[in-house]
Amino acid sequence: MKGSGNALRYSGSNFLRQRLVLSTISGRPVVISDIRPKDEEPGLRDYEASFVRLLDKLCDGSDISIDETGTTLKYRPGQIIGGSGLVHTCPPSRCLTYFLEGLLLLAPLAKQPLTVRLKGVTNSAEDVSCDTFRTATLPLLAKFGIEEQLSFKILKRGAPPLGGGEVIFSCPIVKAIQPIELLNEGKVKRVRGVAYTTKVSPQFAARMVDAARGVLNDFLPDVWVYTDHCKGEACGNSPGYGISLVAETIARSLKSADACASISEEEEMSPESVGTHAAQRLLAEIDLDGVDDSNPPEEMRGGRHRPSVPGALFPEPRRGDEAISAAALASEPLCSTDATTHPGLPGRGLSDPRGPW
Repeated sequence: MKGSGNALRYSGSNFLRQRLVLSTISGRPVVISDIRPKDEEPGLRDYEASFVRLLDKLCDGSDISIDETGTTLKYRPGQIIGGSGLVHTCPPSRCLTYFLEGLLLLAPLAKQPLTVRLKGVTNSAEDVSCDTFRTATLPLLAKFGIEEQLSFKILKRGAPPLGGGEVIFSCPIVKAIQPIELLNEGKVKRVRGVAYTTKVSPQFAARMVDAARGVLNDFLPDVWVYTDHCKGEACGNSPGYGISLVAETIARSLKSADACASISEEEEMSPESVGTHAAQRLLAEIDLDGVDDSNPPEEMRGGRHRPSVPGALFPEPRRGDEAISAAALASEPLCSTDATTHPGLPGRGLSDPRGPW
């Protein structure tokens, strides 16, 4: 790859997606080496290679080089073009939100408004669901002045392992990202959510809602969860069910949590377990403080800080101004293993209604 002499050099697969996104924004080439060299399957995973191809579709003039083993990636970013009519098929190993979170940071800086159709898994246990992305992540862009012509539609739901889901994401462009100040979290005033089912009995959704309300109503009366039973072509290729919950505070901050189950799993979770797990995880998110939730991508769960939308847009070097932005983020990431016993609450699980929420 030409011009790699002044490239930023990194080692390992951690923060790979974030490094590629920030490289695209800043225009600095990067060289990432030693990508899982000692694994049984060394090199880039299929979803990481797919994300690189998505960046190539979004940008013009980018130069990408991957060695034969897949353990070294050289990336020289091009100009973010955007445009409409983009279609990308994502591997079923990761949810579509893995790709949408990267697009969310690049689309406002493109030359043309972006409209992209993504196909794959819409709800999985490894990533936030597309419902959470729509109800909790997208509203954050409104705080940066990105609100008009911003849309996200779930056309088909796709559960693992075969996927078959489809979404359309549209984002306008902005001349400058306005500074923000998100320091006041506020108390939670209500909880909203969506419980979905695909190729299973619609009663599963009602059972998940009842289980979630059984946990949350001990702390808050205003809890409303909608049900979405997919039929026909909107079901995707695999059966599954899940629930997404969003807590809104009096300061209009949003905290989210979700849980899902796949019928093909060896140890299938009951609808009651899914609803209870999501509600307990939401309580843990609220306990972490901060103006946004702490759902971390898998590649970043080893660190202490989540590259949230506010945190990722702060360092934008080309279109921001000299004003300073500030946000109070969650104190530490919350992994799936923390959903039943939060490390910040020694000796007390989230099933205890006496928690400080």
